[in-house]
Amino acid sequence: MKKLWGGRFTGSAEDWVDEFGASIGFDQELAQQDIEGSIAHAAMLAKCGIITSSESDNIIQGLKMLEQKAKNNELEYSAKLEDIHLNIEHHLTEMIGPTGGKLHTARSRNDQVATDMHLYLKTQVGEIIDLITEFQNTLICQAEQNVETIMPGYTHLQRAQPISFAHHLMAYFWMLERDKHRYTDSLKRISLSPLGAGALAGTTFPIDRNFTAEMLGFEGIYENSLDAVSDRDFILEFLSGSSILMMHLSRLCEEIILWSSQEFQFIELSDTFTTGSSIMPQKKNPDMAELIRGKTGRVYGSLMGLLTVLKGLPLAYNKDMQEDKEGMFDTVKTIKGSLKIFSGMVKTMNVKKEKMEGSVKNDFSNATELADYLAAKGVPFREAHEIVGKLVLDCIQKGCYLADLSIEEYQSMNSLFEKDIYEALNPYNAVERRNSAGGTGFSEVKAQIDKAKELV
Repeated sequence: MKKLWGGRFTGSAEDWVDEFGASIGFDQELAQQDIEGSIAHAAMLAKCGIITSSESDNIIQGLKMLEQKAKNNELEYSAKLEDIHLNIEHHLTEMIGPTGGKLHTARSRNDQVATDMHLYLKTQVGEIIDLITEFQNTLICQAEQNVETIMPGYTHLQRAQPISFAHHLMAYFWMLERDKHRYTDSLKRISLSPLGAGALAGTTFPIDRNFTAEMLGFEGIYENSLDAVSDRDFILEFLSGSSILMMHLSRLCEEIILWSSQEFQFIELSDTFTTGSSIMPQKKNPDMAELIRGKTGRVYGSLMGLLTVLKGLPLAYNKDMQEDKEGMFDTVKTIKGSLKIFSGMVKTMNVKKEKMEGSVKNDFSNATELADYLAAKGVPFREAHEIVGKLVLDCIQKGCYLADLSIEEYQSMNSLFEKDIYEALNPYNAVERRNSAGGTGFSEVKAQIDKAKELV
């Protein structure tokens, strides 16, 4: 098969060398974007008088036929033609004849591939934002059903203070909201057109880069042709935002795994998102949560891989940059799959409210209420903290909890304790009273949910 750039060469590479250097095995995923960019380029060439209108029409008609074939998975790709660009051009020339060779006028594969990836991410990031919103709605629905569900809040994975389960879920809503903002902001950089930058120096042809940018739905063009073809910071930004998103999802995975364990028993996951054991009949494993937690590492790896590829490259294009695609494709697939799994997993999980609430009645997570009680009566907080610490120690030694102590025992520690102390110790009351802005109090959580609804 004749190479489209073979005029300079007298020899040819062996098949295994061609296969090693080819990217068609993975960049065929850009077929739709490559054809879309080529249609815009052909229209621009005719508008600027570089090719005739009939030639442009012929090229565009051929490209649209190839587009349909690509959608139907009817296109055959060859490693001999290296990449998606040369494969498409080869098919086009076979279909419409030598006129197909005019499509590449005033264009290089360098600006072509950059354009394809900008178009690809522009679509994918929009779809990811929609999936984040879908998951946020799932969190809101679960939160609405669990505003007054009390659970232990943790620091250092030690019980700290009782909180609303809805409040805990909504923490992830706001993390996702920031993730969504990062993606939305990245679209400003993704929505720039490199098309027309050429190999690195622009072109002598009287092209109209703004015309193709507008036709392709970009908001502007790269102002420097070297920059346009040689940087991949828009992909790095996507991978960075995706790594942060996966970190957030992984943290929730870890909690779901803990909550569904026999030790916690706070939730039960649907059979759809769990698996069994090949040897232990009783097992119900949170495999989907574990898998997403594990896949976080591959997204991090894609970010670190591309950072490493780019860190020592001189301007402009280098073959190293072929390594920019597989991690991007894999991250898109991983993010979209993880968000879909999470929406279903959280929507269908069974929240064991009584188990959660029972947990905060048999611990010392209400100790802060005692310290606040004394502080409200004028005792310096540090002194109140010490008094309550001694009470907790006394309970541990006696094998009881704070609510089990008599009023006489309390007053022996400090005369300011009165019988209303038992109301303060009630976990429900402890949560309900925390109505500072952003707090876990029921009215604050409801206000938080209302605000979240407006955002989505």
